[in-house]
Amino acid sequence: MSVELTRVYHFSAAHQLGNPALSPEDNAGLYGACAGVHGHNYYLEITIAGEPDPVTGMILDLAQLDDLVQRKLLDQVDHHSLESVPVLAGVITTGESLARAFWRPLAAALPAGALSRVTVVETAKNRFEYRGES
Repeated sequence: MSVELTRVYHFSAAHQLGNPALSPEDNAGLYGACAGVHGHNYYLEITIAGEPDPVTGMILDLAQLDDLVQRKLLDQVDHHSLESVPVLAGVITTGESLARAFWRPLAAALPAGALSRVTVVETAKNRFEYRGES
């Protein structure tokens, strides 16, 4: 019996969309207003899957998950410019890229196969989900 648990986190950060291989004019044409520095109040949803422990009834202790997400991601991104965050070095900070980049440190720190989905909610209309390489 496999169940999923989704935990929701919040962070605020600034970013600026741009590909360093392109000129400022090309970036402005490609990304529009998002080529300038701006910020979002993001929500980060982390979904883990597994079999509940027969003793605790949990697939993972929530306090452990909270601590892991705080240390691996939130401490780095909350109230920072995303382009300055080490885990995002070289990443164009689109929602798609954030979801993929956030996957790596979490998957490495969780039991193998436990991470099921990373969702970055950038705005009320923009939600980006990544489910790992398959």
